[in-house]
Amino acid sequence: MKAEPILAKLNELRHEAEDDKTDIEYLALHHAFCFVSYKTGEFQAYLDEIDAQQS
Repeated sequence: MKAEPILAKLNELRHEAEDDKTDIEYLALHHAFCFVSYKTGEFQAYLDEIDAQQS
């Protein structure tokens, strides 16, 4: 599993919810996207670990 498609989906969902930037759904998606995008390498390592556990 790759981090990029997950980030792309988070970004898509974030844009769908941006009508009200004070709504908790938008804020959760926005901050999750920002945090994970800053930590992409660590997120990819996490996904690799999950994949290894499921194999």
